[in-house]
Amino acid sequence: MKTLGVDGCRAGWIAISLDNNNAGYWLLESDQELGNFFESYDRIFIDVPIGLEEEAYVRDCDRELRDVLGPDYTASVFNPPIRPALHAPTYAEASMTSYEITGKKVSIQSWNITPNIKTVDQFLQQDETLREKVYESHPELLFQKLNGGNAILQKKATKKGLRHRLGLLKEKSKFADDFFRDIKEEYRRNQVDEDDIVDAMVLALFARYSLDREVKTLPEDPPTDATGLKMAIHYV
Repeated sequence: MKTLGVDGCRAGWIAISLDNNNAGYWLLESDQELGNFFESYDRIFIDVPIGLEEEAYVRDCDRELRDVLGPDYTASVFNPPIRPALHAPTYAEASMTSYEITGKKVSIQSWNITPNIKTVDQFLQQDETLREKVYESHPELLFQKLNGGNAILQKKATKKGLRHRLGLLKEKSKFADDFFRDIKEEYRRNQVDEDDIVDAMVLALFARYSLDREVKTLPEDPPTDATGLKMAIHYV
């Protein structure tokens, strides 16, 4: 079975596989390319919200994730827009819709990732078989698991934090060091940033782990949204 980690980046999406027989990396610059990879792989861990509330401003999975990560990483967990605001044409309209229903506006950080949310949501609505293999996850939760259950003190935006995360990946995959260097050399920083690379790699690592280890979720018994999508953060 083929596994993949996917993270959003400035140019679109960075996709990485750490499978022994399928290792590689790809810059996906269109929705169609992402859809093709969704079809071609058997298990994908992706850092994008899947499953949206209708009326509640905060999903249970995001609330639990903040508790697990601790106060230093609260800002790394965004509340996605509620589904009624997802397809609003402007930030002002999305915020107004959210405010009328929840009493709170959409954050600018969440609005910035809304195009990615819409893209993935559209694929999962059009093809329900993808729901069994495209799993929402969160890189910082996975790095915490790699770090013995302890949060990494330095953020990934710092050189020390980035080195720590890359070091953890190098201990688990023979491809990590070469892929990090090669992606940096092949793509510009305005296409793929360094933290996008390590995030996609840790998602890829845990996607591979999920084939022969128990997949767990936050929350343990996740609800589904109005369209049947599970609202959960996956890890092993």
